Amino acid sequence: MRAGALLAIEEINAAGGPVAFDIIEADPGGEPRAYIDAARDILENNKAKHVIGCYTSSSRKDILPYFEKHDALLWYPSHYEGFETSANVIYTGASPNQHVIPLARYVLARGWTRAFFIGSNYIWAWENNRILRDVMTTAGGVVLGERYLPVGDTDLDAVIQQIVEMRPDFVFCKLIGESAYAFYRRFREAMPAGLDQARDMPVASCSLAEPELAQIGPEAADGHLSSSVYFSTVTTRENERFKAVWRKRFPELGHPSADAEASYIAGHLLGRAIERAGDAALGPVRRAVAGLSFDAPQGPVTVDPNNHHVAMRTRIGRSTRAATFEILTESTAPVRPDPYLVWEEEFRRQPSSPMLRIVR
Repeated sequence: MRAGALLAIEEINAAGGPVAFDIIEADPGGEPRAYIDAARDILENNKAKHVIGCYTSSSRKDILPYFEKHDALLWYPSHYEGFETSANVIYTGASPNQHVIPLARYVLARGWTRAFFIGSNYIWAWENNRILRDVMTTAGGVVLGERYLPVGDTDLDAVIQQIVEMRPDFVFCKLIGESAYAFYRRFREAMPAGLDQARDMPVASCSLAEPELAQIGPEAADGHLSSSVYFSTVTTRENERFKAVWRKRFPELGHPSADAEASYIAGHLLGRAIERAGDAALGPVRRAVAGLSFDAPQGPVTVDPNNHHVAMRTRIGRSTRAATFEILTESTAPVRPDPYLVWEEEFRRQPSSPMLRIVR
């Protein structure tokens, strides 16, 4: 994510246009309290008005009050669980109707109605599991089990044995970091004789990306499903240019991922919004970014003026041993962001069977 943002900023500065950036960096190292300290330092001591950053939803939610207090704008470059719209955030990653809902459509279209959910114990897993559970149960499916582990926990043997015994049609994995890498390896190792994990009990995710495949290793990296708006194998002219620049600038990082691209998008949208506004203050930039478009590596993207999220194409990919993804399906046009899932047909019932949904 850092590399994607830096690449965009370097391109903007090299263009010699009316906008140029000075870079202030902070690395919280994944520590929750460190995000708050870093945000306060950037906003209070460095007087920055724009920050590209945060991966987890917990870190975003922790620092958001400081952006509201200091009238600053957070450019949040990560797919996330939705159910949020803030005047102080521009969301350049996928919202739930751009990753969870496409995955739900994919598995249900294949008759996969029996699922097991496993995730890290925080908001990203809770909310995405809730969304997929709602869609599946409305369609007549069933969730056989749902387990949450502490972030970083690799004590997986018992839950893996439970999954193998239940034989779900697929596993929805919301584990992150070392927990996820260990799960993919050990789940494949645990398959009984005669079963092919990728075919008989596929693992599906909304966060699995190229750098993680490299962490899992070639023995267990292939055959997993991921729902995303970007894979490094997207065939656009802009993506070929982006990958060539990426390889030259960051050869040690391997293939670019959806998170790198979302950060790259954030940087370029920020530069264009400031140029359009003629001012870097929050108010003018927020008005200027509404409806702003950018020809991203994934294809054209546009900021929705009503909810500060971005219209993007949706894709389902299947991982390979080469730590890339074979793209199985993709939308024919950018999908309008729907962070509160108010437009999705899967959440509507017949008029004779009304359903109350609580949005918080």
